Amino acid sequence: MADVEVDAIGLLCPLPVLKARKVLASMEVGQVLRILASDAMAQIDMPVFCREAGHEFLGMEEVDRGQAYLIRRG
Repeated sequence: MADVEVDAIGLLCPLPVLKARKVLASMEVGQVLRILASDAMAQIDMPVFCREAGHEFLGMEEVDRGQAYLIRRG
C-alpha cells in the first residue's frame, strides 16, 4: 500500500517527523509514506504534522518495536 517506507525506530521526536517531512517533500502528491517509529510522542506529533502541512494522516498500526504511520502526500 505504501510507495515509500522509512525506518525511524529508535529516534526520538522530533526526528521521526523531520524524516517524514524530508521524504514527503520528494514524493508526488497522492503517494503514501509508511514511517516506522518507536517514540511514544510520534503518536501525537504525526497527526498534528500532517494536519499543519496539508498531508492526509491515514492511520497508525502497532508493529514490532513501535508503530507504523501511513501518510498520503498532500
